[in-house]
Amino acid sequence: MDPFLTLLHSLSLSLSDSELASLKFLCQDKIGKRKLESVRSGRELFSILLEQQLITADDVAVLQGLLENIKRKDLISRLKQFVEEGEANAPDDQPDAHEKPIDVICENVGRDWRMLIRKLGVHEVKIDRIVAANERNLREQLYQSLREWQKSKGRDAKVTDLIKALRGCNMNLVADVVEQ
Repeated sequence: MDPFLTLLHSLSLSLSDSELASLKFLCQDKIGKRKLESVRSGRELFSILLEQQLITADDVAVLQGLLENIKRKDLISRLKQFVEEGEANAPDDQPDAHEKPIDVICENVGRDWRMLIRKLGVHEVKIDRIVAANERNLREQLYQSLREWQKSKGRDAKVTDLIKALRGCNMNLVADVVEQ
């Protein structure tokens, strides 16, 4: 799935009914009245804006302006983060030969993997992209998230940080296995 569409869906889920009504009001000069009346969710509104090419993955100025008008700084920061990160899926981010701790974690951490990844400091937008790219594969979502953490930290990605994060998430058994 397209990471930009995933972001728009995520933003849509964060909107209240009153915020949606405000966004619809702000779009009156861009979208016809009849179309706006049928809009029942942020996703529908964003779809119309996409159709009319008022927003694209490369040009989010209109969307940012709308979010600024309804004073949703949290959503603006997620949008800015998406723009800053771009599509950072370079082919040179292949795993190193010494990735034993990551394999151990992937084998032993289950559904609570997001808590661990957040503890490691991976941004929500990156997590959403990874989930969208590997929708039905929990293990791959965790693996790619750990790779993303490793890539963002570079040489500062230490096994001790992984162990500390595991313990911080009360995954002590997995931390013990990684230490061995």
